[in-house]
Amino acid sequence: MLIVKPIEDKDTQKRLCEECRAAFDPEYLACSAYDDDKLVGICQFEFSGDRAIIHDIREKPGVDDFEGMFIMTRGTLNFIDLCGFHVAECTSAAGEIPLIKATGFKEIKKGYFEIDLTEAFTSKCEHCK
Repeated sequence: MLIVKPIEDKDTQKRLCEECRAAFDPEYLACSAYDDDKLVGICQFEFSGDRAIIHDIREKPGVDDFEGMFIMTRGTLNFIDLCGFHVAECTSAAGEIPLIKATGFKEIKKGYFEIDLTEAFTSKCEHCK
């Protein structure tokens, strides 16, 4: 079963970043995804001004779980929205572009993606229609 959860301990976040080949930053918040206790991936982000910046959407090397990564990323975006930040951004360096686009990000300019989270997790969600 897939479990997505926040990473509350910075030592754990650092270890998981190393496992997923992501640059650890203790200032970032992070979520992880596990499938039957096996690490799938990690998502690191921060709040800046009126938005969230996704820095890493990284799958553990050797894992091939697009659905798990999708669910983890959408769960992270839902958390961001619940925290009152209704815009998130990332660059193509954050992760795989097909995953970034599948989770609802739109390419605003070359290599820069943005998503409006207003109503994104309600029945009014335009992306889900």
